[in-house]
Amino acid sequence: MKQTYFILFYLITFSLLAQQADTLTRKSHFIISPEVLVGITAEANSYFPDHGLQTQGIVSFGWEHDTNAQEWAQRLKGPRTGISFGYTNFGNSENLGSAFSILPFIEFNIFKSKKITLQAATGASYFTRKYDSISNPNNEAVTTDITWSFRLFGYYRLISTPHIDWRTSIGYAHHSNGHTRLPNQGFNSFLIGVSADIKTPQKPFLYTNSVTQNYPSSRYDYFALRSGYGLQVLAKPFNDKKPVYVFSGEYGRVFNNTYKLGVGMYYRFYQHYYDYIQENESLVQEGREFNSFRDNPTWSASNLGVFATGEVLLNHFGINLQLGLNLHKPAYKIDWRINQGWSYVPAEIPENSSIVLGEFDTKFKLKKLISSRLGLKYYFIGTRKAPKNNFFIGAHINSNLGQADFTEISFGYVHSFKKKKPLLTE
Repeated sequence: MKQTYFILFYLITFSLLAQQADTLTRKSHFIISPEVLVGITAEANSYFPDHGLQTQGIVSFGWEHDTNAQEWAQRLKGPRTGISFGYTNFGNSENLGSAFSILPFIEFNIFKSKKITLQAATGASYFTRKYDSISNPNNEAVTTDITWSFRLFGYYRLISTPHIDWRTSIGYAHHSNGHTRLPNQGFNSFLIGVSADIKTPQKPFLYTNSVTQNYPSSRYDYFALRSGYGLQVLAKPFNDKKPVYVFSGEYGRVFNNTYKLGVGMYYRFYQHYYDYIQENESLVQEGREFNSFRDNPTWSASNLGVFATGEVLLNHFGINLQLGLNLHKPAYKIDWRINQGWSYVPAEIPENSSIVLGEFDTKFKLKKLISSRLGLKYYFIGTRKAPKNNFFIGAHINSNLGQADFTEISFGYVHSFKKKKPLLTE
């Protein structure tokens, strides 16, 4: 598991350094932003430890791209990109501890105003306290030292001076280990904050056509193949990490070298499901509910689906969201029966016992049907060049309708077809 997060960390760092090298030579403005936040932490489970207000301290290092001549920066109206380093105290140092976070981010202008912006960030956090069945049994939010982290915040510029912009913020923060160890209820927090954008000194610069390029509208089609290696656990009594093998193909179109839309299909093989069937665990034994899965364990442990994907291309760096429909995922029924019943369902489930298992209700049907995938990509060749052949690595978290399924590291190939003639000149 730690190797997965090390890969995530290096992917983030490499992406940001590559992005920085491209943009600073084009007069992007560097800004340092200290920020203080306070808010509430939602209770992750019953008997969750008592806690006070959550407090955060964050320092962000960012680049304003309003004077960046690259197409993606012009198309996105001069966003801000960068990296944040944060410290969080959850209001109970003994049971909930603290978190140290590193999150790359992108911030957009909204409502056509530089005063109001929206920031999205995803990265990793290290926790000083976590769940322990003996010493810390009531904190089911975090079970691993390192977790995924996500932030979505809105900012409003209150006061602007030549050297500092004072801003206020409100938003949502989440921490989760991506279903790599249970329990994994996660931390969900709602916060407000105040920050100061400290502007670095710079030489006067005229905003001329050398920066505001008149890029023609463009589009071209692409085809991509991807293989991935994921990690997950099945349930509390099956809490060892096992792989999920992923293969997918997609076809789509890139607009203006910035916006990428596509559709495709994926195949996944869950080692945990396969081993549960092969080892003849309780729910697949002769005469039990899922004994038919033993007829073809490989197919029963497989997942086949279709998806639509969207991506924002920032040259070497891509922010990717995928929504899918599962056409075949039979063994998820075992997963649901075990995890959505009693808070602890044992590995051995006697037939006709009083143990309460998960019910196949509407919530189950939706989670079994809808999948999602969110993460980061790094392209070996900058996408602003629209190369015919390109490769990428990625780090993503996969979920069932928002509930973590597995953490994935992937490698992929992209083939871009010959670009069509520009549609018009702006």
